[in-house]
Amino acid sequence: MDIENIKKIILQFSDERNWEEFHNPKNLSMALSVEASELVEIFQWLTLEQSANLDKDKKEHAKQEIADIAVYLIRMCIKLDINLEEAIIEKMKLNEKKYPLEDNNGEKIEYGKKS
Repeated sequence: MDIENIKKIILQFSDERNWEEFHNPKNLSMALSVEASELVEIFQWLTLEQSANLDKDKKEHAKQEIADIAVYLIRMCIKLDINLEEAIIEKMKLNEKKYPLEDNNGEKIEYGKKS
């Protein structure tokens, strides 16, 4: 994935439509929430098996909603000057501390040292 190219495409699309005034963190966070809800709606009332085996149309719909979510998320990162890759790496490091690995005896295993 070339995040810089994706950012360029998103910015060009928004600039061509004069959407800058509307793409503030408040509006983007609300739009992100709406798109996430639209993704949830696809899976509402499906069984676990059905949700793992979407038909062609539902899978395409999910793909479109995931793309919408990604666009708003990346746009939010642009507006807040957040490096998404760095943010993810930092968060995963925090998650490693919050959710440490354990062996069969419940002993904590240092990340990357599991045998």
